[in-house]
Amino acid sequence: MGSLTQVTIDFDKSHLVFPTIIACVLGLLGVTILLTRYRRIAHSGGNLSAVMSGMDKPRFLGTLVLTLIYFSAMVPVGDFWPNTGRGFLICSIPYVLLTGLLFMHDRTLRNAVPLIVVSLIAPTLIWYLFTELFFLTLP
Repeated sequence: MGSLTQVTIDFDKSHLVFPTIIACVLGLLGVTILLTRYRRIAHSGGNLSAVMSGMDKPRFLGTLVLTLIYFSAMVPVGDFWPNTGRGFLICSIPYVLLTGLLFMHDRTLRNAVPLIVVSLIAPTLIWYLFTELFFLTLP
């Protein structure tokens, strides 16, 4: 009965719980959409080419590349300071800044200063909330 009142946390793997849950939920939703709307999806080839021709490819592909680099670098950077969340913090600051600069139409110093401030404050605030208030580990 005493083991029911105790919680053991594996700090090496605890940060993987929520991404795994979210990935499973998104996968189930994707499969549900494919099963319920497969005919519309199969016949949307012409619509897809119209969307692809009208999209902002540098921003779209830049976001994909930045996101892949962000998630790929977070764990190796975080391994220098295990279970402190500094990998999240150190990788999030340039990710937010570069993503913001990528989507900024008029890249002047005056427009970039608020983005720089936000890219410093927002990840730091999120890191503080998760690590100090919620006691959750970040990579």
